[in-house]
Amino acid sequence: MIRLLDSFDIFVYLACLLLLVFSSFVSVRRGRSAAGYFMADRALRWWSVAGSIYGTNVSLSQIIGMLGIGYSIGFAQSHYELLAIPAILALVYLFIPVYRQANFFTLSEYLAERYDDRARLLYTLAIMAIILILLVGGLYIGSRQLGLLFRDTPLQPTYLQGILLIAAASCLLTFFGGMEAVVKAENIITVLMVLAVLTVGWCTLRQPSIGGLFGLLELDASSDRGLHKMRLYLPSNHPDLPWTGVFSGLLVLHGFFWTTNQFEVQRVLAARTDRDAQLGAIGAGFLKLTIPFFSIAAGVAAAYLFRYEYDLADVKPDDAFVMLLSKVVPSGYGLMGLILAGFTGAVFSSMYSMLNSAATISSVDLYRRYVHPLAADARLVWIGRISVLGITLLASILAWLSFDPNADGNFFLTLSRNSSYLKPGIVSAFFLGVVWKRTHPASAAPVMLAAPFLGLGIEWFYAEVLANDPFWIDLFGPRLNFLHRVFAVFVLCLGLQVFLSLRMPAPEKFSETLQLALPWMHIFMFILMQVIILWLIRKGVYTAASMAMPAAVASLLLWQAGRRQRWNAVNFWGALLAAFTLWALYRFV
Repeated sequence: MIRLLDSFDIFVYLACLLLLVFSSFVSVRRGRSAAGYFMADRALRWWSVAGSIYGTNVSLSQIIGMLGIGYSIGFAQSHYELLAIPAILALVYLFIPVYRQANFFTLSEYLAERYDDRARLLYTLAIMAIILILLVGGLYIGSRQLGLLFRDTPLQPTYLQGILLIAAASCLLTFFGGMEAVVKAENIITVLMVLAVLTVGWCTLRQPSIGGLFGLLELDASSDRGLHKMRLYLPSNHPDLPWTGVFSGLLVLHGFFWTTNQFEVQRVLAARTDRDAQLGAIGAGFLKLTIPFFSIAAGVAAAYLFRYEYDLADVKPDDAFVMLLSKVVPSGYGLMGLILAGFTGAVFSSMYSMLNSAATISSVDLYRRYVHPLAADARLVWIGRISVLGITLLASILAWLSFDPNADGNFFLTLSRNSSYLKPGIVSAFFLGVVWKRTHPASAAPVMLAAPFLGLGIEWFYAEVLANDPFWIDLFGPRLNFLHRVFAVFVLCLGLQVFLSLRMPAPEKFSETLQLALPWMHIFMFILMQVIILWLIRKGVYTAASMAMPAAVASLLLWQAGRRQRWNAVNFWGALLAAFTLWALYRFV
């Protein structure tokens, strides 16, 4: 039974929601330009970029899914957050300088400039499909959790009512307010979400039977009660999160989300300056680190609390967050109201961003490109608003018809699998387009088109051929994990694109602003440093935990040498973010 809010909690909850609604709709203005509606007049400061990126990324399904998998699988789920940092840094130092020099509205425009219109159209269709998949997922998990949150009260919505409520609220703000209202809402929601995650994590880890993060580590290692969930690395044949898939396919998926994904990158495109864009992305990276050390760790602690304290061993992973909330958060202080305000805001945050980007793509990449090239700003804004209505209606219908609100399993991993077939080809096209000048303009479209079929073919080949061999079963399991499949497809896409580029004549013209040179020597030195450290750990000379700090310090020094620039704010905070991430990857082996 979920504990009801007391009167003070209700006051805090309603006050936070009223603040969110009022602050968001203050930005609603009529008659704005296309740049104002879709890109907030390119005037976002770094803190707005950071809050908007975090709000876009850390949705309700992220909070629920991460804590739920921490509860069911363990701390290994932290890789979804920790290994996002390399992709964020690639966005900061590699892609932002390219994207912003050309002053694009959408990444489809980059592909049209770097490659051709075929690549642009394929990306447009792919990203719209991915947005639709994620919108359907957001409506499902949001409605399900609202039903659990208000269970056994007069306010409890049905599954369909929850969908309609979330869809209507998200659609109205995006329809009338555009990106400026969306960003303001996301910044407020980010503050509420961070406070909610920190509060739930703190209250959980401070339980006497847990004893903090390091107490949880000791408890997990004990032989009598240890569930062994604080391991960051799982075997290569693990069905959900194999370490080999984490350091291969997951990096590719992060590369897609943080460097080639329209509804994430649109935030940095709308920044006032390159510095604001870069510092905003780095700030979002630091905010993301709250998830593994407070949300996922709280999920691991919940596994102990539910089993040994509350006799609730049958709690479903997607329900663990709200059940934990009702058990560990003290009443009478307004904390429950504050947490649930952040929880409710998380239902809408990523929905806003995806709807705003869907409107931008529909207007700029479809309507203006293929229907009315000379369309005025007012017409583009009108098309964008109609698109918001259409895709919200379609996502609501699919969420109602496609999902069972009482289903078991880990929704977050299911969503990742379902949307991963399209991504390796997109990442290949963007990455080679930025780092290799010889990449031919005609090479992107075939690779992007082939990627889903390559993925299906690899899964069939593994199931029908390799899965009959004990060697491959022992190495990767009886069924190929989707992360392994993603990486295999990415490698094939890179190879195919390089092959096509080398077989075709060199392009006659190329814009130097669309390509950057990587510091290959320093990348090699960084990899060599990790190989040496891992060899020392493997030989038993040092433990992984003892090498965490030396590896972090060495990465700081190597980072500065590789940047070849003065020690400015972007370099300092980027280096610190990289060093802390590397420390965590060694410390929690």
